[in-house]
Amino acid sequence: MKTKITFLTLLFIGLNFGFAQQDEECISKLSIFHEYAKAKNYDAAYEPWMAVRNKCPKYSNAIYSDGEKILNHKIDNATGADKIAYINDLVKLWDERALHYPSKTPKGEYAAKSCQLLYDNRDVLKKTDEELYKCFDDAYNLDKDTFTNPKSLYTYFSLMVDLYDAGKKPAADLFNKYDDIAEKVEGEIQNYSEDLNKLIEKEEAGTALTKKEAKYKKYYESYLKAYDQIASGIDQKLGDRANCENLIPLYTKDFEANKTNAVWLQRAAGKMSEKECTDDPLFFKLVNAYHELSPSANSAYYLGILKDKENKTNEAIKFYEQAISLEKDSFKKSKLYYRVATKFKAKHSYSKARDYYRKALSLNPSNGRPHIAIAAMYAASANNCGETNFDKRAVYWLAASEARKASKVDPTMSSAASKSSASYEAKAPQKSEIFSSGRAGQTINIGCWIGASVTVPSI
Repeated sequence: MKTKITFLTLLFIGLNFGFAQQDEECISKLSIFHEYAKAKNYDAAYEPWMAVRNKCPKYSNAIYSDGEKILNHKIDNATGADKIAYINDLVKLWDERALHYPSKTPKGEYAAKSCQLLYDNRDVLKKTDEELYKCFDDAYNLDKDTFTNPKSLYTYFSLMVDLYDAGKKPAADLFNKYDDIAEKVEGEIQNYSEDLNKLIEKEEAGTALTKKEAKYKKYYESYLKAYDQIASGIDQKLGDRANCENLIPLYTKDFEANKTNAVWLQRAAGKMSEKECTDDPLFFKLVNAYHELSPSANSAYYLGILKDKENKTNEAIKFYEQAISLEKDSFKKSKLYYRVATKFKAKHSYSKARDYYRKALSLNPSNGRPHIAIAAMYAASANNCGETNFDKRAVYWLAASEARKASKVDPTMSSAASKSSASYEAKAPQKSEIFSSGRAGQTINIGCWIGASVTVPSI
């Protein structure tokens, strides 16, 4: 009995000594590969990294964060069979990360990364569009909430369009997938906009951002810019495939089967509105069925469009106001204010349009489009607001100032805002005119619907 206890004790000590040696080796090699990885010497990092990966897979998440960089370097610098092997190993590494660090490995995000890796190397891997689309579709359905990468969302939809063009996907699948991705992108834009709005409101209140907040602001702005580009990209990829000639027969054919499906009705009416197919009787059927089944902000807005088509402006406004009152989400309410404002702008009802644009801004101050629209209305009214030529052209300073506000709050509008403000400045009185007028530094009150003032620049 004593011999058995002694043997077990020695075995336990031996096992602990083995683990300690292993831990010591892992600590040492982890430190080595991590320092190499920080210095971007990925070839030197590879061997000690593989040793730790194989012996101590749960030891540190650095195995996976650094390992991704190391393997990406190997992929970029390899060819043929070696390249394929490194690609497959990176996919395997992400699977290992999910096994050992599940809380730090969002399913949708990493499944999408794997699919994107396969797509980016589709030629060497000889992957078909069908295989790649299935990969992205499975990743999206696995965990939609964390499938958020802008590039992967675009690739996912792009593959659907390519399959449709090849006759391998029907139009209904194409339009449904467009709506899925567009709604996903819109949701991400809303999330980042709401976070950015808090920081903008703090700045506008005169409080400086902390270093951490300033860093987050840049982070939110960069993602908003990326999502804005992707939103434009999927619209361009869809292109004329979603024209009235394709939409009307498709929705007509599917109407009876979906007339009690609120989501289908909303998407169909939304797509027809977006593509200016609102003159067709089908739009009337869709909107009324949708409003009767599920009265909502969207259905009321579409009814407003119908009344606009009938030139019943007052009734249209009532429906637009109803739409706004029904919408409880501030971000979506802001979008409705913007849409209604744009309709007033198109009718040259500039004062009402500005009111609605400002209401849109009050709910979503990080959206620069209302500023651009207000600036355009000021510029369009320059010849009508002011007694002298100098005063009329002074309106362009006001327009330029309004346009510049867009670039301060909205990273996606910086280019458009810069071009607009420069154009307006060029139309305003120049330095020689200011000098000859003797009005430098004076305040000019602008009448008509604008009701604002502008200071003549000093020279």
